Amino acid sequence: MQKSSLYLFIILLVSSITSCNQSSVSNEEESTTQPFAIVIHGGAGAMKQGMMSDSLETAYKTTLEEAVRMGYQIIADGGDAIDAVTLAINILENSPLFNAGKGAVLTHDGSHELDASIMVGTDRNAGAVAGVTKVKNPILLAKAIMENSPHVMLSGKGAEEFALENEIELVHPSYFITERRKKALEKVQQKEMAPNNSSAFMKDNDLNDYKFGTVGCVALDKKGVIVAGTSTGGMTNKRWNRIGDSPIIGAGTYADNAICGISATGWGEYFIRSVAAYDIAARIKYANQTLEQASREVIQNEIPSLGGDGGIIGIDKEGDIVMEFNTDGMFRASIDKNGEVSVAIYKE
Repeated sequence: MQKSSLYLFIILLVSSITSCNQSSVSNEEESTTQPFAIVIHGGAGAMKQGMMSDSLETAYKTTLEEAVRMGYQIIADGGDAIDAVTLAINILENSPLFNAGKGAVLTHDGSHELDASIMVGTDRNAGAVAGVTKVKNPILLAKAIMENSPHVMLSGKGAEEFALENEIELVHPSYFITERRKKALEKVQQKEMAPNNSSAFMKDNDLNDYKFGTVGCVALDKKGVIVAGTSTGGMTNKRWNRIGDSPIIGAGTYADNAICGISATGWGEYFIRSVAAYDIAARIKYANQTLEQASREVIQNEIPSLGGDGGIIGIDKEGDIVMEFNTDGMFRASIDKNGEVSVAIYKE
């Protein structure tokens, strides 16, 4: 009888210890779960409420939401941030609504010159492409340059040769032409010909083209990897093979797993001069600012002090998101670490 009681006591004790250990492991796993999130932008500029028809505004929001949800689903299913970023940007590049890929603005001679970049925060590996005219999805070429070449940036014909060798889809330049962009170019060139105005090519948002710049995405996956990507057609009426900030690592794109990921949009010359994307990361790293504080300082103070405007999207290592801009609006969407979806255009 005493032996039976002793055995029962030992069994209950072991069971209790096992249960406690399992509960402890479960709680530890729950407390160390890596947050994940994604944020996209479709350009910042002079888009005020009432400028767009309800149907056009709905079209923008629908495409933004599709892109952010598709990217998010990859991460939610355990996929990599780089695949989420490229897929989200592909959707925006394939839409004629945005100034990248299919919807890219026209240069002074009526052609297209497309730029893109991508950066992985694990080892800060990066790829970039500038001035291509036949690459359907420049962000995929930027990714291939990062993964399959010893270089960071390729441009022009050489980049297109590399694209062909790496089976990146090429299209006829006419693929990118839309009536909307042709009309925008005509308006800018008419303004350029006006007396005392020799720099109209510098900025197309003055003509209410709803936006200028770029598309971009930043994602943080379940492995703690941050990836940032940016793609653009540049500025309407640009000349002389002008290249903006979008393909320049540190200016338009930056990612570091230990800090944050950033994608910029706006008047590129000023983002280059201020090294805007890296400046935000540096303020976090060296000045102990939060992502929100650093982004606000750069976008609301630094860029305007030089004469520029635009915005950024970003995610830090904790999964916190920023969408900071100093223009009337910025096409943007996000799904945060709590799974909450946000889609917006104007200032709130």
